[in-house]
Amino acid sequence: MAYTYNGKIIRAGRAWTGIDGVQHPRNWMIWSDAEKTARGLVWEDDPAPFDNRFYWAADLPRALDDVTDEDGNVTLGLKSQYKAQTKTTAASLLAPTDWHVVKATEVAAYSVPANISQYRTDVRAASNTIEAAIDGAADLDAFIALFDAPEDGNAPINDWPEEV
Repeated sequence: MAYTYNGKIIRAGRAWTGIDGVQHPRNWMIWSDAEKTARGLVWEDDPAPFDNRFYWAADLPRALDDVTDEDGNVTLGLKSQYKAQTKTTAASLLAPTDWHVVKATEVAAYSVPANISQYRTDVRAASNTIEAAIDGAADLDAFIALFDAPEDGNAPINDWPEEV
């Protein structure tokens, strides 16, 4: 990442002043590692990369299950969050065909077309399958595996039928 001095990032090619008031030249990067250390510069590596869908930080995974703190506040775990997202996705996939169902209840001579009815059944089945897979993830690795798409299809977490 960069060199820091007293918690502040020191940029290459720029002069900087130490806490003792000594101004250091803008070519300080040519100093040896020993000189940099002697003048209080510290190298800080970039933080390790991580997938923020599953981790708060590189070594800090998000909770799979809901967590209740000592005050009774509940923080939703990944399972609850993604099950809610699955329900929202299912609702958005069903919404364009809802009018068929409403019309069929209001107009006796109308029935929902078979392909629409089958699609709606398939969306509900996919939602149930996805939610069951989420619930069935025993640990974070199993949960993360739900996002891995095979070469010839969708990831299990996103395996919805084709829209009609």
